[in-house]
Amino acid sequence: MIAPSGACPTEAETFLAAHPHINAIDLVLSDVNGIARGKIIRRHELMALYRDGRLLPASILGLDICGEDVHETGLVWECGDGDVRAWPVAGSLVPLHGTTRAEVLLQVHHLDGSPMLADPRHALQRQVDLLAADGLHPAAAFELEFFLLDPNRGPDGALRPAPAVLDGRTSHRTEVYSVDHLQGMIPLFDDIYAGAELAGIKAETMISEFAPGQYELTLAYRTSVVKAADDLARMKRIVRAQARAHGVVACFMAKPFAGVSGSGMHLHISLNDDEGRNMFAETAEGEWSDRIRHAIGGLQATMDESMLVFAPHANSWRRFTAESYAPIAPTWGVNNRSVAFRIPAGGKNARRIEHRPSGVDAQPTLVAATVLAAMRHGMTAHIDPGPEVTGNGYANPPSPTMPADWREAIGAAQRSAFLRDALGHELHRVFCAIKSAELARVSAIIPDVDLDLYMHSV
Repeated sequence: MIAPSGACPTEAETFLAAHPHINAIDLVLSDVNGIARGKIIRRHELMALYRDGRLLPASILGLDICGEDVHETGLVWECGDGDVRAWPVAGSLVPLHGTTRAEVLLQVHHLDGSPMLADPRHALQRQVDLLAADGLHPAAAFELEFFLLDPNRGPDGALRPAPAVLDGRTSHRTEVYSVDHLQGMIPLFDDIYAGAELAGIKAETMISEFAPGQYELTLAYRTSVVKAADDLARMKRIVRAQARAHGVVACFMAKPFAGVSGSGMHLHISLNDDEGRNMFAETAEGEWSDRIRHAIGGLQATMDESMLVFAPHANSWRRFTAESYAPIAPTWGVNNRSVAFRIPAGGKNARRIEHRPSGVDAQPTLVAATVLAAMRHGMTAHIDPGPEVTGNGYANPPSPTMPADWREAIGAAQRSAFLRDALGHELHRVFCAIKSAELARVSAIIPDVDLDLYMHSV
């Protein structure tokens, strides 16, 4: 069969010849929660994957955060839990640092070769293709914020920042931008950078972020937004694996600690024309083009109904508090980190939008697809974003702002014609069904705070 993903068996042959030490390959399919689902195959099975694909149950894309079937997705018993065919993503076969294994990304098609539209990759590619029809090509990069934690909790059961892997030194302070603090994690960071290099990802600046144990890693700009999303997903696996190898835990929850900032996943995005010129660049610096203003207008107009993509879990909503570097309203501004949509400082040829609502727990492919659809909507409808916010964007947020909590976000997403179009009908149904099932699961649990507040007092 000819792979509908564009992968060619020659890629596998060349890889195996160049890497005789590889004895196994991780097959990685990212579901709507960004969880890597798939299998580990042996070296001798790789050629068959590239020639014939690999059969997987359709229900693999209908699982909740715990790996349980969500029947309401329509991907389980309605289709007899039948198989679909996963194909390798062209150019995604890479060795894994410090192991004798490799990794290849998958995308899913029906047995007749047509796209299985519950796979988020197809939704993003559709948005890229729609922009390309108008001569526009998105370029992008994500920022990755995360915590490094001690695998052993404190005597009170609380999470603790990880001790330095270099010498075991501990710090519970906010070491923001401290270069000396970074030194204690250099052996781990070296392995993270080595893993990124093997994966073909240009990982760049590492900083100590605005909470104890929190770090940020920036990734190089890509002319392909699909590859930018892949970079972010792969970097999370690389960071998690290398942290584990060094005896610490990489945490990608949006808000693991109360009282300090959570972890975002900011998306920097611009649009190039067919000749590679930045279509967001203004003629005179500081005089914003209609295209970038209308793109921001689209992001504003659809933020309310899109927040479930950007904040998909119960914990996600703990991140949104005033003066926490997480946005609380669909505001925009220039060189201003208190807004949702920021135009960073810099030369006009590098003009871009920084989309700040997403937590690091969001699925990057879904985020990118939704952001592109919103920008396209704004440019098509010529939506005016209104005046930019200057100064403290938390001081006077517009009303309405955004959903108050996870439950409201699920309802807004379910009702949204925009999100249904952005993701496609099938993926929208699957995503909303999974989130509704997860809400029901969380709502059925009696948390410790209920016992602390009410057990002896009501």
